[in-house]
Amino acid sequence: MPAQKIVTPNAEGLAASARAATKEGGAPVHLWNPPFCGDIDMRIARDGTWFYEGTPIGRAPLVKLFSSILRKEDDRYFLVTPVEKVGIVVEDAPFVAVDIEPIGEDLQFTTQVGDVVTAGPDHPIRVERDPKTGEPSPYVLIRNNLEALIDRKSFYRLVDQGSHSDHGGDRWFGVHSGGVFFPIIPSADLPED
Repeated sequence: MPAQKIVTPNAEGLAASARAATKEGGAPVHLWNPPFCGDIDMRIARDGTWFYEGTPIGRAPLVKLFSSILRKEDDRYFLVTPVEKVGIVVEDAPFVAVDIEPIGEDLQFTTQVGDVVTAGPDHPIRVERDPKTGEPSPYVLIRNNLEALIDRKSFYRLVDQGSHSDHGGDRWFGVHSGGVFFPIIPSADLPED
């Protein structure tokens, strides 16, 4: 009996499987439960750049394809197809919100891979502050438990939409969208004009 050939996952094979699985629309990665095949040398940098074997992936359609088969389980990220699941490294969030557009009373975000969401109960905004520097890191939930880091220019535009409201018994500066108030910073922590 011939020995079984062990196939090591690679970007080309993942892309082919992803293309085949997504022909009929969005990838239902939440329904797929393939075996874990190990980690692949793929990384998403904090600025949203995807790398394979240390080299940036310059083809936007390929990055969009990979982003469509991304799944987060606990604190790990995986690319998932119907037949394989491989681990990748994500430095911060897998997406970057590169634009924000006020639509009526709502805020619409667009990511570097073309996902568009409106902030609200299903797509909350949250802001982490560095405990040492106070530097904000703002995020918006894109899908499932995958977030986008809101880039600097979009965050400034977000802050321009802000106002003060009561939240959790305190006064906060934040934004409203989708009928929800999203706190950014306690009003007391803002410098006085």
